[in-house]
Order: sequence, then structure tokens, then C-alpha cells
Amino acid sequence: MKQVFTIILILAFSLTAFGQTKTAKDYGFTHLQFDYKSDKVDILVKSKKGEEHIKKPLMFFCQGSLPRPLIMYDEKGIFRVFPFIPDSFMVKYHVVIVGKPCIPVMRDIKTLNSNYCYVDSAGNYTKEYSDRNLLNYYVDRNIKVIKYLQKQKWVSNKELVLAGHSEGSTVAAKMASCSHVATRLIYSSGNPMGRIMSIIQQNRAIETDSLRSGEEMMMYWQNIVMDKTNMDATHGDAYKATYGFSYPPMEYLEKLKIPVLICYGTKDWCAPFVDYMRVDFIRNGKTNFQFNPYLGTEHNYYPVTKENKPNYDMPNWDRVANDWLKWMEQK
Repeated sequence: MKQVFTIILILAFSLTAFGQTKTAKDYGFTHLQFDYKSDKVDILVKSKKGEEHIKKPLMFFCQGSLPRPLIMYDEKGIFRVFPFIPDSFMVKYHVVIVGKPCIPVMRDIKTLNSNYCYVDSAGNYTKEYSDRNLLNYYVDRNIKVIKYLQKQKWVSNKELVLAGHSEGSTVAAKMASCSHVATRLIYSSGNPMGRIMSIIQQNRAIETDSLRSGEEMMMYWQNIVMDKTNMDATHGDAYKATYGFSYPPMEYLEKLKIPVLICYGTKDWCAPFVDYMRVDFIRNGKTNFQFNPYLGTEHNYYPVTKENKPNYDMPNWDRVANDWLKWMEQK
């Protein structure tokens, strides 16, 4: 006998009564699947209600790291699929997000680990995910997904905004450099000198004479470089993944001719390197880049307290997204 759930409205959606299986459509998404090599790729499209078939350009968002389902929920309702509320973007765009490889598109958080990651029975990332968790995989896959979407009658090819946060910023930046279909790029909380520099910076901040964590990360990087094709992901990302994401995105960002918006919190580990890129681009007279620093905020734009901890009572993501929208509306 099916258990009866209480209906709770949250984020403009409702949970299901009587335990029937929910789908992405129940949460306001169009769910598409695309065949990439031997994989089924899950694509979620968020459109303004009633305008799902109206021809509009795409805003393609690349999420950050970790093997998390796109739609996560508990007894209270759905978690945010995007870190920002996409409603304002949906007036002009269909907003797209693509799932992590071999990760279910929907999951109750009870089935995930404490970081909301989908893991195997031993608590490790699944081999299927880790084998594909590579920069070049994401870039090639996403470009092919966009080509597929742009063949649909409801998609306009006159404009394409690529946006990415954290790890996703690196993916989006390389997509823009490898493909000429993007008309704008939003690079959010990325490290233009590569992932390893954020890891080292974070460990330098807590390093002492007895806790030489920064130096340990230097040795970690040395090991990665010496064995950069290693795909063992038992303890997290494989060396090959970290090596790929640690190539400095600045080297292909600086070659872009399209408008680029760079957003970052000034208390983020990546901030000194974004400031360096900003200084360098000013020196070289690059005018297609706009830099939006968010003073006193960290990686996800939360203000940092005097104790150097995020103040989760003061979220800023929607303010950041509103700034994105203003920039996208500029000629």
C-alpha cells in the first residue's frame, strides 16, 4: 500500500501525494536525453511557463564539481537546481543545465552522502562517473548537446550565453574557446591559473611550522604531474581530472573576442589570481572583459565573518544573477 505524503508547496512546486513517482516535468522542467558516445546524457531545460515551444536562444549553465543529481529533494520539497532563481532569464532565454555523467537526474537526499553526492556502497564516487569526470569530456559533450539543441524548432541560434560557476567556469571557458557558437561568456568563481592554485592557496592559509599543508599540496601536484594519466579515483578526483582542470584557463580566456563577464568574491581563494588576470588584461587593453568583484564574499558569494567563515544568513546569489542579467542586456 502506497504511503500518503503531505503536500507541501515550496519554490512554486508541490510534492506528490500518494507516493507516485515524480518526474522533472512535475518540477517545471523539460527533460531531454541525448546519446553521447555510449552515454545517455540528461538535459534539463527551464522555460517560462507556456513558452516552452516559443523560439528563444539558450543560456547554457555549467554547474560546479561533485557528482550530484540535478534534482535533489527531501520531505519538504526540491532543492535549487540552479544556484540562482532563473525566472528573470526565462523571459528571453531557455535556461539549460546538463547532468553529471552516469549520475541519476533525480534523487531523494536520503540516498546521497553528507555532501549530497551520489556514491557507491563503499562511499566512493562510482567508476562510471570518475572515468568521465574530465575537462575534455565535459567540453566535447556539452558542445555536441548544444548542436543538438540548436536543431530544435524552439531554439534560436542568433545568441548563445555560456555561464559556469567554479569548476563549471573552466568548462564554459574552454567551450567558448573550442567552439565559435557562443556569443557571451559568464565566468564565475573560477581560478584563471587553474584548480591546483586554489587548492594550494587554501592550504597555505592554514599552514604552520608543524602543519605544512601547503608544502604537502606542492608534493601532491608533483605526483600528479609525474602520473598525469592516472585514473584512480578511490580518494576523490583522479590525477588526470585534477591535471586537466589545473591547466590555466587564462591562456584561452585571453584569446576570446566575445564579451566576457568575470565574477568573483574577493575573499575567495581564487581572488588574487583573478585580480592578476584583471591587471594583465587592463595592461593589454582588452575591452571585451568586464570584472565584477563582490567585496568581502567567498566562493559562493556569502559574506565572510571576522572569523573568516561564510555567513550563510546573507546569500547573494540572486544579486549576482541580477548583475549577470544586466550585463547580458548590454549591447
